[in-house]
Formats: sequence, C-alpha cells, structure tokens
Amino acid sequence: MALSLSVAPPVAAAAAATATTSRPSFLRPAPASPLRRGRRSTVVAMADILGDFGARDPFPEEIESKFGEKVLGNVDTLHQILIPTLSALSLARLPLQPGAEALSLDDARGLLLKVVGWRLVLSGDDGDERRRPARLQCVWKVRDEACGRELIARIGAALDGAAHAPAALEFEAPNQVRAELSTPSADGDCLTVNDFIVAARIDKVKTLDLIPKKRVWA
Repeated sequence: MALSLSVAPPVAAAAAATATTSRPSFLRPAPASPLRRGRRSTVVAMADILGDFGARDPFPEEIESKFGEKVLGNVDTLHQILIPTLSALSLARLPLQPGAEALSLDDARGLLLKVVGWRLVLSGDDGDERRRPARLQCVWKVRDEACGRELIARIGAALDGAAHAPAALEFEAPNQVRAELSTPSADGDCLTVNDFIVAARIDKVKTLDLIPKKRVWA
C-alpha cells in the first residue's frame, strides 16, 4: 500500500503563517456566534468605507519656500484652513483713499455687488456712449417722518468723522429717506471707491425697527 504525502515548501508555509498573524484586526472576520453558525462571514476593510481622501500637489510658491523642511516630522505643527467671512470681505472695513480716481462703468458695476440696495445713476442721456456713473443712490421706506429723521441721525452717527459725506441725505414725504453719494471732479460728478466704502458703512446702520412692518395673513 503506497502512501502519498504532500508537504508545503518551508517558504510558502512561512508566508502563509505570516499573512495570518500579521493581518490587522479590522480585516479579520468576527468570530461566529452560536446563533449565526452556518452563515458566511464578510470581511469589510475600513479603508474602503472611508474612501481615499487624497491630497493636493503643492503650489510652486510652496515648494520654493521649502515649507516641507520646516514642518516635516514636527508633531506640534498646527494646520488651519482659514475661510474668509463676509465681514472680512466688506468694503466698510476699508479706509477712505485720498485722491481716488474715477471709476469706469464696469468697475462701478463690480463694486455695486458689494453693497445692498444701492443703484447707479449715470450721467448724460440714454444712448450716449460717454455716459459714466455719476451718483450712487439708495432709498429707504420708513413708517413715518419720525422714523425718517431717526434714520438720518443714525446714518450721520455712522459716518461721524468720515471725510466723505453723502451728497444728499434727506427725508421725502410721506415716508421715504433718500441718500446719494458722489465725488465732485473737474468733469462733473463721478464715483470713486470712497463712495462705495461709505455706502457699505451706511449698510451696517440698523433700520429694522424703522421700516414698515409686513402684515402676516393667517
């Protein structure tokens, strides 16, 4: 009677043993409970659940600054992603610029997106190709004349000390306050960045308690 024995090579046996013992705990199947005998166990890799976060390539400026040599291996390095807030982007925080140049129509329209409720008033007649932004205008609806006077006082307090005052700020009966901003020049009224800075400061004035209350119908 002949016996046939198959012996695995020592190298293969050692590799199999190493693969079994060095497998991470989260890759090993959980021991089957008595109630779940006979069911096939499933191995789930946590890396597949989390996905591949990846990383971006460094910018040329970062490589040139040799930032990797400064932070590599330093466990105390603090990494922060700073997201600009609306107040950081606000024109109201900018100082007035002496000798500011007149804005073109395209530049004025771009800055108009940074203020609320204001509109451009152009110089010249319709169809004139030389029309340019001449004034910045805003109108508020208030409850009554007393609220209109209070709004004018608040705007004056917000602009106290500013070297660039509104060209017009007045109450118009029965319940309206109108403000106009412009910068005088040799060619007539024009708009500069200072007008938009002042408009942004006026936007921060509290008006909620002065405007008419909306009716809510049930």
